[in-house]
Amino acid sequence: MSPRNVALPRLAALLALVTLGSLACERKAPPPAPAPAAPTQAQAPVEEGPIVIGSVGSLTGPQAPFGVPVLDGIQFAVDQVNAAGGVKGRKVEVRSYDSQGRLEDSVSAAQRLISKDRVLLILGDISSSGSLGIADVAQAAKVPMVTPSATHPDVTRKGDYIFRTCFIDAFQGLVMARFARDNLKLERVSILQDSRDSYSLGLSQAFAEAFTKLGGTIVSVESYSKGDTDLRSPLLAVKKMKPQALYIPGFYAEVGLIARQAQELGLKLPMLGGDGWDSDRLLELGGDALEGSYYSSHYAQDNPSPEQKRFATAYQERSGHLPDVSVVLGYEATRVALAAMERAESLTGPAIRDALAKTKDVPVISGTLTLDAERNPVKPAVILRIHGGKREFVAAVTP
Repeated sequence: MSPRNVALPRLAALLALVTLGSLACERKAPPPAPAPAAPTQAQAPVEEGPIVIGSVGSLTGPQAPFGVPVLDGIQFAVDQVNAAGGVKGRKVEVRSYDSQGRLEDSVSAAQRLISKDRVLLILGDISSSGSLGIADVAQAAKVPMVTPSATHPDVTRKGDYIFRTCFIDAFQGLVMARFARDNLKLERVSILQDSRDSYSLGLSQAFAEAFTKLGGTIVSVESYSKGDTDLRSPLLAVKKMKPQALYIPGFYAEVGLIARQAQELGLKLPMLGGDGWDSDRLLELGGDALEGSYYSSHYAQDNPSPEQKRFATAYQERSGHLPDVSVVLGYEATRVALAAMERAESLTGPAIRDALAKTKDVPVISGTLTLDAERNPVKPAVILRIHGGKREFVAAVTP
């Protein structure tokens, strides 16, 4: 939404609060979603009392380090909107359920949110597999769904009620390829991918295609599997090809191990990656072996933009610490969703869906966000550099 379309002072106040910008969200190959018994939203819309929205994500289990801060970002956004008068003069309430990272729990949570809690919109899941399951339920019930962090392209292909506010993997592959060519002036790059992970394979393909189109050369593609502890064989194969950099479209745990073993082998070159790197644990695991490496993500804590500084200050005053990328993704999805609800002609599924589909130039932490015809965001990504044992903001890259 552009500010010129705002007619209500209350909505202007809402937008004034928006300071917003792969979590490395869960990327493993999502299994086929079961065919759920889709609830319906046959009840007449509730016209008084709080507006209830739903949230589904991992609050316990191995994905909780992603899910808990996403929910915190959601609640932070809701608190700000309520402090500014709510949506259409009504307070907003979040009903959240823990999926524990399990597809069946994501589906049952969505069914309960729609049939029992009568939510007007669902935020979630944080994972691609969970989001694919929720999408079937939400689409059948005509309840809009916005995922903050599921990057698998098939999520929004489930139907016209399904949206996302994080960029998809094809975009960040292009972003890093462009940065490698235009900024780092690289001509020869090797790729080391996880042969069993769809996120890694998809990001590898996107980077390779873009880098080649931009005039670069992929000199080799080597593989490993999650859980491997000895990466010397593929790294020696990379070393033999003498690339100028190594692109690793993986997750921080494997990346840290790869970097250390590359250092032991005397393979000295910058490493490049995606938002799967974005964790405080990355530097603990990789240490100085990652010095001079770069990766793409959704948010940088040290981005100098005034909007990001205001957001970080407000969040730190509330929570006592700076926001991480998961908080930002939850916050951003919520602000976009609630702004659409404010613009909607009525608080019904079809009207909210129509308003979401018209999202254009909405201020977010990293700049502005527009949803395209496929209900995916057009917004900037950021590039971070590892230097002196810290992650540093380098640039924001627009689509």
